[in-house]
Amino acid sequence: MLKGLGALGDMAGMMKKAQEMQGKMAQMQEEMANITVEGESGAGLVKATCTAKGELKGLDIDPSIFNGDDKEVVEDLILAAIKDAQAKATERAQEEMSKLTEGMGLPADMKLPF
Repeated sequence: MLKGLGALGDMAGMMKKAQEMQGKMAQMQEEMANITVEGESGAGLVKATCTAKGELKGLDIDPSIFNGDDKEVVEDLILAAIKDAQAKATERAQEEMSKLTEGMGLPADMKLPF
């Protein structure tokens, strides 16, 4: 169809690939909201659940850590669990993005979105 157009044919192909990639990126963003990861602290006494987008979805705290004298420790454990879950969410999102870029023939270490 665009065979005799030289560079224009290449540009059309590139535009088509860009549109495909945009569609796949949108789909992946939706999927990231459904992928969950769990972070923990205090040997599992506090667990935080996040989506791969980093949105906090749940917090599970073992009742054994509730003692009035340990308020600061409990707060630290909660923050640590949330940070762990967010770090895992970022890592998972990067893994998913890497799968997308590899599937499209792009370098695996390419950072998207631009």
